[in-house]
Amino acid sequence: MLAIEKLLGIEPPLRAQYIRVMFDEITRILNHLMWLGAHGLDIGAMTMFLYCFRDREDLLDAYEAVSGTRMHATYYRPGGVYRDLPDTMPKYQESRWRSGQYLERINEAREGSLLDFIDAFADKFPSHVDEYETLLTDNRIWKQRTVNIGVVSPERALQLGFTGPMLRGSGIAWDLRKKQPYETYAHVDFDIPVGTNGDCYDRYLVRVEELRQSARIIKQCVSWLRDNPGPVMLNDHKLAPPRRVEMKDDMESLIHHFKLFTEGYGVPAGEAYAAVEHPKGEFGVYLVSDGANKPYRVKVRAPGFAHLSAMNEMVVGHMLADVVAVIGTQDIVFGEIDR
Repeated sequence: MLAIEKLLGIEPPLRAQYIRVMFDEITRILNHLMWLGAHGLDIGAMTMFLYCFRDREDLLDAYEAVSGTRMHATYYRPGGVYRDLPDTMPKYQESRWRSGQYLERINEAREGSLLDFIDAFADKFPSHVDEYETLLTDNRIWKQRTVNIGVVSPERALQLGFTGPMLRGSGIAWDLRKKQPYETYAHVDFDIPVGTNGDCYDRYLVRVEELRQSARIIKQCVSWLRDNPGPVMLNDHKLAPPRRVEMKDDMESLIHHFKLFTEGYGVPAGEAYAAVEHPKGEFGVYLVSDGANKPYRVKVRAPGFAHLSAMNEMVVGHMLADVVAVIGTQDIVFGEIDR
């Protein structure tokens, strides 16, 4: 999205940028909860999986409320976002499993708007992170499985092309949100957690602290969005479809809609690279346009590929069971590696 906007020379409305930052951090929490639940399950902490997926449900509901789908949401569009945040949240319906006081309690946070729901989640979430830490951080079995396992020095982490928590776990405070700010990250306050030893345990601590920092960013975005209504998409019908109400009365709007959905739009010839601080590391897109309505070339820089390539080096001298801890700490998703 950022690469397309860079080639087009456009900037989304400020409200759309804040919405994107808020959902970027929601996605970061979703990713880290998936990682923590699965990583815990891999090395023997089954309760973590249940705790993490309990909290994921609320955030997936927020995604569904705004885009209509729980995963793979096409909510961000060149020029802004698909639509503004809804004023209502879907509620749980009465059933044989949900009724009476229990139903009222679980619907309590859903009485207001989506912003109210996200705000309530960001308020309670740090206490849930405390629960995760109570289970794991000083747990002697967890520390035996992660401390001094898969140690990577800061120098070697840079040489291997590590980014994200893998790099910060080795003690290097590199975060694109701070070092090369995009959207509105320059206007929100947060800290970059770093490790000291570069082992699996440090990378765990870094990601857990990122959960807290993401909730902090979400709170700031919610506060700004409450106070600043406005457009969430550029008013350029060569890039964004006109509203359906306009199409019913205005022939020009109907033509714009037809051409946009049949031909798309041409991006000026040139090349651009744009990267974001993906939950797993630096996720970049190199885009080359020849002026047509399809890219001439697209290269995706997925963070997991560099991390997986270091697997052999990270497990040298360890036990076979430690391979599970190391591949878990890398937060690997094979879809981005073997595409």
